Amino acid sequence: MADFDLDLREAEAQLDEMPSDEVVLGVLNGETDDAEWVQSITQGNVLVLSVEGDLNELAAGFAREIKDMGGELMHFREFLIITPPETAINTDRL
Repeated sequence: MADFDLDLREAEAQLDEMPSDEVVLGVLNGETDDAEWVQSITQGNVLVLSVEGDLNELAAGFAREIKDMGGELMHFREFLIITPPETAINTDRL
């Protein structure tokens, strides 16, 4: 039988990089660093952000990056909904 080399320390380090698949509620007002929103989407989270201010200005620092990675952004009422690449936004009922 072949040797099986399992490095548990390496495996544990990889757990921090696993997608979290949560719905994250937040406020888009310029106080949160753009990189935090991108990281949350990279981890597989869906963001529902209450927009307080000019949406185009507030989302300018992360919207293109999220779209380029395959994520979706949708302005709905007073909220910006952002999904990771593997999650589509269904607007059939609007």
